Amino acid sequence: MKIVLMGTNDFVVPIFEAVRKAGHEIVAVFTRAPKPVGRKQVLTPSPVHLWANEHNITVHTSIKEYNYTPDMVVVVSYGVILRDNVLDSAPIINIHPSDLPRYRGPSPIKTAIFNGDKKSAVCLMQLVAEMDAGPIFMRIPFEIGENDTNEIVEKHVSEIGADMLVEYLSAPDKYKPVAQIGEPTFTRKFTSSDEIIDWSKSANEIHNQIRAIGAGRTKINGIDVKILETCIENGELKIITIQPAGKKPMDWKSFVNGLHGAEIKYGE
Repeated sequence: MKIVLMGTNDFVVPIFEAVRKAGHEIVAVFTRAPKPVGRKQVLTPSPVHLWANEHNITVHTSIKEYNYTPDMVVVVSYGVILRDNVLDSAPIINIHPSDLPRYRGPSPIKTAIFNGDKKSAVCLMQLVAEMDAGPIFMRIPFEIGENDTNEIVEKHVSEIGADMLVEYLSAPDKYKPVAQIGEPTFTRKFTSSDEIIDWSKSANEIHNQIRAIGAGRTKINGIDVKILETCIENGELKIITIQPAGKKPMDWKSFVNGLHGAEIKYGE
């Protein structure tokens, strides 16, 4: 089968690699343009771009360059609105990591963790003009552990998505699209302001925030810090890894030792 792949993020790469290993002809890959990264703002290609280069697959970083008529287009975490020239060129399928119609939009995994959800699903769906609104071919549920981070859940979703996609592409006529049922909910992009910890929130809410976003910013005893890893013990928040401003990450005990017995004051 001749396939065009569209995607950008790290967790997409194993999914696209599974398609390649299954023997399909990947005629082109579309991904986001290189972005400046790090203090020196070096233009860096996306993980999908690097993967395509590694396998000598034609890469495009602008959807305006689309001029293909493949058997199928596969879209996973691409982040670009598709126009009629793409939508009319071939059947288009999309892997979306939520239990649709719940959590349509750009951040379904982070939102599920942030909200403390204990389960979700991966949906393989038909892509339509309306965002994440297409009928669903396959739906596989999965559980989210109480300490699972965004990185952990993304890896799990990637494994599920790869298996789903390879199975579907082996016999697409076998799967009939089923319309989404229920009232949709929508996600938004998280920003740096979402990292700021509000200590009036519950221990679980702060824990969910940190494991969803990857860090929580606050002051402890007047020191600007990022809290990188937490857990819940006996209903209380326990800090595992912390990073004071300008220093490397350290364990909580080492940080407390540096306070020389001072009373710990959160958010001050």
